[in-house]
Amino acid sequence: MSRTSPNRAKEGQYVNVPYAMLKSEAWRSLSGSALKVWFELHTRFNGGNNGRVYLSFNEAAENLGMGKATVQRAFKELDEKGFLVLEKPGSWYHRRAHEWRLTTKSVHGVKGKTAPTHDWQSWKLKKQNAVPNRTRRK
Repeated sequence: MSRTSPNRAKEGQYVNVPYAMLKSEAWRSLSGSALKVWFELHTRFNGGNNGRVYLSFNEAAENLGMGKATVQRAFKELDEKGFLVLEKPGSWYHRRAHEWRLTTKSVHGVKGKTAPTHDWQSWKLKKQNAVPNRTRRK
């Protein structure tokens, strides 16, 4: 007899988000649209397809109820902050979506398993130029 409860079996897959990532500067600086795209990409990860996770801008816009320009900015943000990497650009003419690699997941390839790169850990918020204090005239 299995120890898994009947409700547990119906839950399906889930996304593990470690506290270290949740508390990172990179994660906390993500826009809401970037978070939605990140979670959507994870619904397409099956445990062995990292580096070949497909999601087009058009499909993301339709599935997430966002504009195409917003989706494009979200992908760019996730790439710049180290949460995903574009492995192979898609082609609109050949009806092929971009292929993405999630930096939080291992890659299973021909030469075995490659560990997650966690590129987001090295991202730092760029400090704005300090505005000099102005003295009040009396």
